[in-house]
Amino acid sequence: MKRHTLTPRPDWQPIVEEQGVIYPLTRYPDGSLRPYWDESAYYEFSLPQVEALEEVVEELHRMCLAAAEHIVEADRFADLGIDDPRLADLVAESWRRRSEQPSVYGRFDLRYDGGPGGPAKLLEYNADTPTSLVEAASAQWFWMEDRFPGADQWNSLHERLVDAWKRQAALLPPGAPLYFAHSAGDELGEDLMTVAYLRETAEQAGLRTEAISMEDIGWDRLSGRFVDKRFRFIRACFKLYPWEWLATDRFGPYALDTLDNGGGTGSTLWIEPAWKMLLSNKALLAVLWELFPGHPNLLPAYLDGPRELARTTGYVAKPLLGREGAGVTVHRAGAEPVVRDEACCYQELAPLPDFDGNRVVLGTWVVEGESAGLGIRESAGLITDEYARFLPHVIL
Repeated sequence: MKRHTLTPRPDWQPIVEEQGVIYPLTRYPDGSLRPYWDESAYYEFSLPQVEALEEVVEELHRMCLAAAEHIVEADRFADLGIDDPRLADLVAESWRRRSEQPSVYGRFDLRYDGGPGGPAKLLEYNADTPTSLVEAASAQWFWMEDRFPGADQWNSLHERLVDAWKRQAALLPPGAPLYFAHSAGDELGEDLMTVAYLRETAEQAGLRTEAISMEDIGWDRLSGRFVDKRFRFIRACFKLYPWEWLATDRFGPYALDTLDNGGGTGSTLWIEPAWKMLLSNKALLAVLWELFPGHPNLLPAYLDGPRELARTTGYVAKPLLGREGAGVTVHRAGAEPVVRDEACCYQELAPLPDFDGNRVVLGTWVVEGESAGLGIRESAGLITDEYARFLPHVIL
């Protein structure tokens, strides 16, 4: 794994915007705009490295499914902060009926340097509402064709997503359109374009689709159903909206009342399904370490405090729920251990690899549980936050 600098294409910004990355710049606290899509550098991988990482990703996914099974069977929902017995029962039922519910994609974030840092280590699993999909699936592929024609890339996302919708079409309510929803509160357009891209892959698979914002989903009290602005019943909906929000906001009780776990015709089928709450929670990291202690692709992680990590390696405290590094704190070895008031996972500190002052994390994609591609983000610090940059890669 190597980092190379490169002169960006002169017209790179309108190119990537045309390809769906309508958020190519990030505004920093000082008011300046800097590239989010950053093609001033790229990463090079060898084919053996990618093949080894593919195996790691698929093994991690299998381990996560085993951890989900354990959480359900051992009734450990409280460890995930799910203290509503009814919600826990519905998530458990969703898990048991998972073969009947469409589940499309997810993204593992890994620490990996391709060399002396050892094997890839799991940092977290974004299994419910992962983004950075458009740049990973589309923009970086076209960048490669422009800059490295004839090269290869760890990227079969588009084909796998289309095939996934084709295979899972039989699980959708017959005759009903599949709605694709995002929050209108998305100011950057990232959620909008992620949903638009997924909708495009579904249409290429032959599905009939509709677009809607979460805020425009209504509740018809007379029929007891979710409806769109034209009062059409929403029978199935892909939502880029975290389950913890959907289950607890104003309409949460209605979502739970009509959750399609194999229920009647008045229910709504949500994608990703409710059982993804078991995997999108940072408590998963601690459960994995309990079930697979010492696994080469895991970092020690605990729920009751940092334990020995406070004096040996240092640790990272991660809120059980959150996006883009929100609330994450880094604690060096030897510092006074801190147990936070909010529920957290305490994971061994494994500093992100440093390439010329850039801290890199690999976002490795799975579609239907199979390895499907790679997106790379860089940051200036140890936490990959909203100021991270996306860089393309090639296999040479």
